[in-house]
Amino acid sequence: MSKPVVVLAGGTGGAKLARGLLDVVGPDELVVVANTGDDIEIYGGYVSPDPDLVTFWLADRIDERGWGLAGDSFHVMDGLRELGVEVWFNLGDRDLAIALERAKRLDAGARLTDAHAAISDALGVRARVLPMSDAPVRTRVRAQGRWWPFQEFMISGRGEGPVEDVDFRGAAAATATADVLDAIAGARAIVIGPSNPVISIGPILAIEQLRRALRQRSAPVVAVSPLVHGEVLKGPTATFMRWSGRPLTSDGIAACYDGLIDGLVADQRTDAVPVLEADVLLDSPAARSRVAEQTLRFALGLG
Repeated sequence: MSKPVVVLAGGTGGAKLARGLLDVVGPDELVVVANTGDDIEIYGGYVSPDPDLVTFWLADRIDERGWGLAGDSFHVMDGLRELGVEVWFNLGDRDLAIALERAKRLDAGARLTDAHAAISDALGVRARVLPMSDAPVRTRVRAQGRWWPFQEFMISGRGEGPVEDVDFRGAAAATATADVLDAIAGARAIVIGPSNPVISIGPILAIEQLRRALRQRSAPVVAVSPLVHGEVLKGPTATFMRWSGRPLTSDGIAACYDGLIDGLVADQRTDAVPVLEADVLLDSPAARSRVAEQTLRFALGLG
């Protein structure tokens, strides 16, 4: 088996690029390291939004909403509302089943990595989707005069800034798994997906052991910009980039990964690192495969 291509991913952009790379390299040579800073325990289950999102994309079971399983029902949420429960976090029935199964495995002593691997296997995903750590790391956002757990900020707080501060609780004590470190050490290329640099990739890089492994890797590392013609298509990237003090440009994206990347794939140039100028819109299967192929070729050319 050839050395794998490793993708760091969080949110929709990273998941879409991972799906494109699946077409390019196949499942046996694809490893995705997914953000777990958004994880939440709710309704008796353990929800891991980014690993699940990547898995649903790789299984071709993502719903047209952009999250959750295609065709899922919401009978449990409807039942909770009927009982007078405030349902602020909407979860489909099959999505809830996954969360309950994950919680059961974790309660029995399984690692988060192994619990998610079992879910991936059940959904027929052969590529490896690895949580960034088995230890709990939780993204918190200070806005509107208070600290919010990330999901509450995005849903109950409507993601409304300005953001005053961001904290990755638990990151200082967390370690990367051997699975993640081995994948990085053995990779032929490492790609940082077109995810929010602050809240999707930031929690991954906040784990010092993982960040150090990226600095010491032998494979080339490239990032794909989440900006399309200088604009954010979805999500709170602009809000968090503003908090970080970096511009919403290729210069700003490159600055987020200063000292870590060898190149950037973007539709806007920067002098900070070598750039592959390309259309990075991932709005169709053909576009996802094209960007994935171009990104991999660019990365390998830098090695």
